[in-house]
Amino acid sequence: MIADGRAVLRPLYRLYEDRLLRSLDRSRIPKHVGVIHDGHRRFARETGLPDYEASYRVGMDKFVEFLGWCDDLDVKAVTCWLLSQANLTRPASELEPYFDVLVDLLRRLPDIAGGDIHVNVIGSLDMLPDRLRTAVDEVRAACDNGGRRVTIALAYAGRQEIVDACRDLVGRLAAEGVAAGELAGHIDADALASHLYTADLPDPDLVIRTSGESRLSGFLLWQAAYAEYSFVDVYWPAFRRVDFLRALRDFTRRDRRFGQ
Repeated sequence: MIADGRAVLRPLYRLYEDRLLRSLDRSRIPKHVGVIHDGHRRFARETGLPDYEASYRVGMDKFVEFLGWCDDLDVKAVTCWLLSQANLTRPASELEPYFDVLVDLLRRLPDIAGGDIHVNVIGSLDMLPDRLRTAVDEVRAACDNGGRRVTIALAYAGRQEIVDACRDLVGRLAAEGVAAGELAGHIDADALASHLYTADLPDPDLVIRTSGESRLSGFLLWQAAYAEYSFVDVYWPAFRRVDFLRALRDFTRRDRRFGQ
């Protein structure tokens, strides 16, 4: 019965999508979109899936679909938070299946968008299992010169990123022979930003979080200081193109003042 209802609504959604597309000011489409992919486990419980792994796989299929939407709309860069450092404290019964799903996802990426993507993976990767780190190395090597930028955050924590940037900056200054008493004079916002995980990307224009939660949880704390935010009620596996288009429409209508 539910499936029949969805079939009836599908043409209506297509009409609404077409309307949203026509309303978009393409000149104001965000260049860099960040996404917090939240709600896999709640989706599994509420939809009666047999286990969390089934939900993870639906979510990663949605991730691949999402990359296609971004390609169609000429979004140049996406940064997607697929695993937080805090999530690593979850039981192995939840984590191990997700690690397997992530390995499968990374191995699919070289074929996305005709291979025209540049993939990077950020976070405390030393905390990941060997099989997942190997998949990270493989996808980085296979997708190192494409035009579309896809950044995947695994074992990521925003505060840790800033700590790592500080350490890297101080380490570089010390290696260059800057005396300890002079270090402070060489540390400013631009210098620190150049050592963030995403130093080669523009700051995100729009950050989307699914599942109805209205918080950042530490995602891109430094980079998203002046981003616009969209908190979407649906769980990530149920995220639709129409939800994405609504977020983009709202973004293009906002007056971005960058703190002024």
